[in-house]
Amino acid sequence: MQAWQFMEVGKPLSLNEVPEPQPEPDEIVIDTKAAGLCHSDVSFLDGTLTPLLPFSPITLGHEIAGIVSAVGSNVSQFTVGDKVGVPAAIEGPGTSKHGGFAPKVVVKEHLVVPVPDAVPFDQAAAATDAGMTSYHAVMVRGQVAGGMKVGIIGLGGLGSLGAQIAISSGAAVYVAEVNERVHDYARELGASGVATDIAAFKDEQLDVIIDFAGFGTTTAGAIETVKDRGRVVQVGLARETGTINLNRLTLSSLELVGSQAGTKEDCAAVLELIAAGKLTSRITTIGFDEIGEGIRKLERGEVVGRLVARFD
Repeated sequence: MQAWQFMEVGKPLSLNEVPEPQPEPDEIVIDTKAAGLCHSDVSFLDGTLTPLLPFSPITLGHEIAGIVSAVGSNVSQFTVGDKVGVPAAIEGPGTSKHGGFAPKVVVKEHLVVPVPDAVPFDQAAAATDAGMTSYHAVMVRGQVAGGMKVGIIGLGGLGSLGAQIAISSGAAVYVAEVNERVHDYARELGASGVATDIAAFKDEQLDVIIDFAGFGTTTAGAIETVKDRGRVVQVGLARETGTINLNRLTLSSLELVGSQAGTKEDCAAVLELIAAGKLTSRITTIGFDEIGEGIRKLERGEVVGRLVARFD
């Protein structure tokens, strides 16, 4: 079979012939039906995250959904024909092992979650990373609940999901997004307010602000805007460093917490929201043969929402 593989820093993905995987006793083989393309894949190619990769060539693709086609002798939770997803993880495929930019991928059983029948494969693939990360930031680290007022900074692939998750919990959501072309989309999602800067909602007494942008200035704005004893959750990392008002953080008894990735339970919760019609990713689909060019489009900033390869 053919697979899109990382070869070396500064080089594009290479479409190589590779052997079909066979499962160890605690592994399953998945026929890939959809694989998401992520900015992390760009970072593997440009050297930013390359040290995480244990060997090369390695097949990338860590947002995976498909059908179980083979199981190891010790596998008990899944059988051939099951619809499954693989929550993104450092120890998982596409990072530590060969990933989902191939027709088949082998995965440890304990890393896999079932996918409800009502969830399309492309939505399931996006849920394994962007959806899981957004859910963890909003519901686990942000502790968002019904009746709260929640600020969302950045309405990209993660922020749009985070907004929907907060709204589905019964919170009122206020979106700050510099790109005014997506303001109507924020209103369509059910946002109670939309502006270019989170500071516009200072008088709303926001309980929680989740910064999906991470430009430093956005974090500082969240600290200045959230209500006394409120919480700011940092997810975005557009800048490595930022400066915040420590007087405001301390004297107003604020909480500033980081959030990264999530758990299998978070991913399962996202899949249930999708199945219930309460959550959907903005997805652009491409074919398997277009994965190499898709990564280049991500690098050039030409993708809106999530880019997912369909293996039809």
